[in-house]
Amino acid sequence: MDNKKDVVSKSVKSGITFGSALAMVISYVNWHSVGWAIVHGLMSWVYVIYYVIRY
Repeated sequence: MDNKKDVVSKSVKSGITFGSALAMVISYVNWHSVGWAIVHGLMSWVYVIYYVIRY
């Protein structure tokens, strides 16, 4: 049972990290601004999904 919790916990942490990195890259490529990239990185998957729907 504990092994399953560890796998889920690690997956969630890596998913959040990947989402933040993806959001920052998309933001920087579009806006060429480090400030916006940080803001969008904090929003993570929300910005990625918004970008996919919008563009």
